[in-house]
Amino acid sequence: MATVAMLGNFDWKQFKRRAFSTPANSAITIIVYAVLLWLVWTAINWALFNAVWSAEDVEQCSKEGACWSVIDARYRLILFGLYPFDEHWRSTLACLAIVGTIVLSCFPWTWTAKRLSVIWVVGFAAYYLLMEGGLLGLTQVTTDQWGGLALTLFLFSSVVLIGMPMGLGLALARRSEMPVLRTFASLVIDLIRSLPLLTTLFTAAVVMPILLPSWLEGDKIWRVIIAFGLFFACYQAEVLRGGFQAIPKGQFEAGKALGLTYWQILGRIVLPQVFRHALPATINNVVVTFKETAIVIIIGFFDILASANAAFGTPEWAPYYLEVLIFVALIYWVFLFGLGQYGEYLKRRMKVAER
Repeated sequence: MATVAMLGNFDWKQFKRRAFSTPANSAITIIVYAVLLWLVWTAINWALFNAVWSAEDVEQCSKEGACWSVIDARYRLILFGLYPFDEHWRSTLACLAIVGTIVLSCFPWTWTAKRLSVIWVVGFAAYYLLMEGGLLGLTQVTTDQWGGLALTLFLFSSVVLIGMPMGLGLALARRSEMPVLRTFASLVIDLIRSLPLLTTLFTAAVVMPILLPSWLEGDKIWRVIIAFGLFFACYQAEVLRGGFQAIPKGQFEAGKALGLTYWQILGRIVLPQVFRHALPATINNVVVTFKETAIVIIIGFFDILASANAAFGTPEWAPYYLEVLIFVALIYWVFLFGLGQYGEYLKRRMKVAER
């Protein structure tokens, strides 16, 4: 739909005037588009017409076409990582639970505190029960065996779920009239934003167990999620602070004149406008966070990118690393494109609400 809209708004007359204004421009235009068409045809020919699709036909793979046999043979490793083979159905259901939770949260009729709380509690409980096991006759699988797409989705949704309210809290604290609270929030935001994400995650995964007593260490995955969530929250706090600065001070004064409390002014008047102003940057922050989940490979988590590396890590499949990376890239694209389109929907909805 977005592509059709772009084509509909394209100014063909202006394009013709610029592209074919002189014989030289016409020649350059024809050559450039001929090269582009050749590249597109070559890619399609490699990916589809000359490709080998079945793992049973791996011997027929050649340099002329893609060898999608590696996906047919190794997709379980890519999607589920180190998770026990016989329990892959649990990881599949866990993925569906997380995706279903995210999708349900996108519908406007769920946008109440009670409904969202129920949806996320049930969704995360279902995910954790399926992945961890230990109850209802399910074999226990420790978090160091979690991996693949299920782990990537869990990390992403947990970071956003924890980081969004933390970001709002830091933004409000930074605007507080209490100097101690305002200074503390500023120090936390500036300190975390000055550090690379990898440093923050490495500290949570490796350094914290050295500094903390054993009873306070907790599980490695939760330490990483909390640290990642704090990193997300500090950037989101600055995004929301920009949204607050776009609100005229007169609205706070008008709310006080009407006898509303601070939290009523905040919840009913200010925050809806703040989120509307901060929406584009918030969507960008969420998209970047989904991509940055791949960093956890460095601290020992077997996410979908690590699983992909293992899929072509054997001599048999090593020549076909490009096919595996394209497959993983398509998975990332599906989720990121969906997030981007949902952001566009929210912007259109908020513009209608303003009228």
